Amino acid sequence: MIAVVGLCGVIVLGRRGRGTRTQPAAGQGAGGMFGRGHWLIVAAEAVLLFGGIALLRSWDAPEQANVAWIAVVVGVHFIVLAPIWKQTSILVPGVILTLLGVAGLVMANTSAVAWVPIVSGVLSGLTLLVGCVCAAWLGMSRATPKGLTHQA
Repeated sequence: MIAVVGLCGVIVLGRRGRGTRTQPAAGQGAGGMFGRGHWLIVAAEAVLLFGGIALLRSWDAPEQANVAWIAVVVGVHFIVLAPIWKQTSILVPGVILTLLGVAGLVMANTSAVAWVPIVSGVLSGLTLLVGCVCAAWLGMSRATPKGLTHQA
């Protein structure tokens, strides 16, 4: 329920901010945010995700370790994208996701294995949700400089 409310908030904040930019957002040079660097990272992420899960399976790791591995890869994805997008703000959720994933991988080899989906899954999701809401909020506060009005 909290996630749905958060998503609705992000959508509303995003819609309110449309049409107010006069220049590309930070990090959106030639090719925009989704240029060659981004797609190379996404390709590496796919290889790491599926390769890592296959490796965990071959090591007979518990299935819960997969959730932790996904959190690690997604966290590193944000850390590596930060300089490409010139968005240092995504370092915080990236580091948190990576740490939650590493904690889950460690927990997967202990009697706390049942908690891995909570630590590496639910808390990672909450981190992404809070990160999106914060980014939308900051984007809104920067979208309309003082003295300018919203243009249709």
